[in-house]
Amino acid sequence: MKKVYRNASEAIFDIQDDATLMLGGFGLCGIPENCISALIEKGVKNLTCISNNAGVDDFGIGLMLKTRQVKKMISSYVGENAEFERQLLSGELEVDLIPQGTLATRIAMAGMGIPAFFTPAGYGTEIAEGKEIRAFNDKMYLMELALHADFSLVKAWKGDTLGNLVFRKTTRNFSVPMAKAGNITIVEVEELVEPGQLDPDDIHVPGIYVHRIFKGIDYEKRIERKTVSL
Repeated sequence: MKKVYRNASEAIFDIQDDATLMLGGFGLCGIPENCISALIEKGVKNLTCISNNAGVDDFGIGLMLKTRQVKKMISSYVGENAEFERQLLSGELEVDLIPQGTLATRIAMAGMGIPAFFTPAGYGTEIAEGKEIRAFNDKMYLMELALHADFSLVKAWKGDTLGNLVFRKTTRNFSVPMAKAGNITIVEVEELVEPGQLDPDDIHVPGIYVHRIFKGIDYEKRIERKTVSL
């Protein structure tokens, strides 16, 4: 099975309108910049995007919001994107805000083949509306379903041509479970090496989960910065 592709445009060739996508990274770190650029160039629309965050106005998923390619966001943190806020308040964008731990676990459960789990997070709030609630040891829990996607788009630090992946630091928080939860997993890497060049003990995602991989280019590697006003 061929896994290595020349670039992002070739790797995302079959992503069509109305697809559900997981986009890895944590905050602005480790997001699949090349894949996002290719999606914008391709012009696919009505996308459901599952991500820890919605990017900022000029970076990450925020770029796809500007081009009106996203119909629904499923995420945890959206506080730095003015266009996101405008589309949400105007009713142009459907939004499902999920507690960060719940979001990560729903993605992980999909990768493990577990359909649902119970969590206390969100009980007694509007997050619990319409969900099954049970008591365990005199504490209330609500049932959350595993979260699947048609495609998972993630960025790794290193990968080999078999698809084995190594991530750096906090980018693992969502990228590792996302790589296991998509029907098709597409990975861009900073460094693409031959099999045997990665220490097996350093591998965070084995190649069995990865369907396509390519070496990315021109990474900005932005980070979020604290902003205060006087």
